[in-house]
Amino acid sequence: MTRRIGQPDTQADLDLRACLDERPPHSFVMVAGAGSGKTTSLVKALDHLGQTRRKELKTHGQRIACITYTEVAVNEIWGDVGNDPLFHVSTIHSFLWSVVRPFQSDLKIWVIARIHEKIAEAQEHHDKPRTRAATRVQLLAEIARYQSHLQTIEDQTHFKYGAGSDFGRGVLGHSDVIAAAVKLIDQSQLLRDIIASRYPVLFVDESQDTRPEIVAALRGIAETTSVEFSLGFFGDPMQKIYADGAGVIDAPDDWRRITKPENFRCPQRVLGVVNAVRQLGDGLVQTRGRMMSVDGVQVPLEGSARIFLLAVDEDRSAKIAKVRKWMRLTNHDERWESGDRAADVRALVVVHRMAATRLGFPNLYAALNDRAPSSIKEGLKDGTSWPLKPFLAYLLPLANAVRNNQGFEVMSLLRAECHQLSSAGLAGGNAPDIFRALQTSTEEIARLVLSGDVTFLDVLLFASRNGLMLLDESWTKYLEADPATLAADDDPEVPAVTAFLNCRIGELGAYHHYLEDLSPYATQQGVKGAEFERVLVIIDDAEGQGQRLFSYEKYFGIAPLSDTDDENIAAGLDNVIDRTRRLFYVCCSRATRDLAVVMFVHNIAVAKACVERSELFAPESIVDDAFLEATLSLSESSGTSRWS
Repeated sequence: MTRRIGQPDTQADLDLRACLDERPPHSFVMVAGAGSGKTTSLVKALDHLGQTRRKELKTHGQRIACITYTEVAVNEIWGDVGNDPLFHVSTIHSFLWSVVRPFQSDLKIWVIARIHEKIAEAQEHHDKPRTRAATRVQLLAEIARYQSHLQTIEDQTHFKYGAGSDFGRGVLGHSDVIAAAVKLIDQSQLLRDIIASRYPVLFVDESQDTRPEIVAALRGIAETTSVEFSLGFFGDPMQKIYADGAGVIDAPDDWRRITKPENFRCPQRVLGVVNAVRQLGDGLVQTRGRMMSVDGVQVPLEGSARIFLLAVDEDRSAKIAKVRKWMRLTNHDERWESGDRAADVRALVVVHRMAATRLGFPNLYAALNDRAPSSIKEGLKDGTSWPLKPFLAYLLPLANAVRNNQGFEVMSLLRAECHQLSSAGLAGGNAPDIFRALQTSTEEIARLVLSGDVTFLDVLLFASRNGLMLLDESWTKYLEADPATLAADDDPEVPAVTAFLNCRIGELGAYHHYLEDLSPYATQQGVKGAEFERVLVIIDDAEGQGQRLFSYEKYFGIAPLSDTDDENIAAGLDNVIDRTRRLFYVCCSRATRDLAVVMFVHNIAVAKACVERSELFAPESIVDDAFLEATLSLSESSGTSRWS
């Protein structure tokens, strides 16, 4: 029994259990706020199904499916259910591929249609009067390549799932797997019935960040199948952090709606901030808060929550250090100034130059942020931006495996990405020669990646030319076009990807270190689900240049809304205020003891008045630059702390 399964039941757990016991089954949506134990409820529900329906499910060869957002979450849930084969736990991409993979002829039809779409899109771009001559030449080359793929696919009998799409070789990448699966599910009642029969209960974790078309496809199963089927969404619309997420899941009238309002993580003062932030969102009031034992009795933990309003200048790092010192003295907690990982102090930032410069990936960050369209910029926050994928998912792990003499891991990575090791590749050549060549190539790619002296482009070219990987078609023009042709291309992604490819590969390790939560910094987006005793949230709109999705100054009313902001708000569309509110909710709700928000502003008096009007923080918890300096000076002169 895991720690989660053994937790006491909440009312939401009881309601969910009753829902799962209903026959015929009902589908449901559970909304569980930050710190409520959403994953605990999910795992307890899986355990309940294992106890009550195992014999029935095994008799019919059925399993319970649970799909979630990341491999980390998959491993966490697998650990909680003890790798029980009754459950199918996987990422959304893997699940969708597993259900459509047997339908190879349908996939072939979809791929052919998709290639025709790409040809039409390229032709339309080519025919626009303002398209540059160099771009027209490139588009004609793309059209020719797509047409050659159509000829190749005539003989293609099997398609597989890879990191990037290469239709000519029968490979579907992440985005195309989703698009193909959604289309096939929408088109085929038979497929919907097969999925329901194979997985009579299907849980979707982190539903707010699941793409709307996936939500719609899964709902289509629940609403059209005659098979007994229960679809359950677990999530929190206030923690939607990706622009393409579904957010609120609309539940039909006959679905069950379950709310889990408890917050077991945050102390009372932090919980007060969290509820104030959420009040103008969906209005859910979270209850309870973190408890502590005093003489054997559970009492609420008070904790602390403050906001520091500091003047924008060139020495932000020194000011942040002063805030940490202030927190150490005020809370009588030496750990606030400790650099030890065990001190559990975490600085949360939107990915920006301060963290990137300190940690060693300033050029990579600038390339994929400053001139990048939102499709690339958003993915920089969690490593999902398409230019990063081959490096993070394959080349860096391969280099590390070679360096550490992990032969099994090297072969696992190569088998997943290297066409030469596929059945077709081995059948077409001498196996010993192929393996010898690959050994030489993998040793060289490890040297290139880990040396840090070459560019991302150098590494990608070597990997492609030596058969270490098949690249998505998106890379073709960057590897084949000359610089002048690329410079003339009016694709908005070109400047960002070109700048990225010209960065030194040495910045990849620093970025990966940051992304994997191994630095003192973490992204506000990247900590959803995590918790820390001492949380330092750094807000700095001035330093976050190049991004318009979030604005804390607009959120607090310090800066005016734009006409576009007003139009989006009036139309009920996702807008800068909603996005920033959700992000602020996520980062504030990480704190299990102390929360310190540091906001750099140009006019402290105006900012202070706006923060006071927001009523997110108690007046005595708003600390400005002058008070911070005065109290620290007082402490230094007296040798002790005199304030609370």
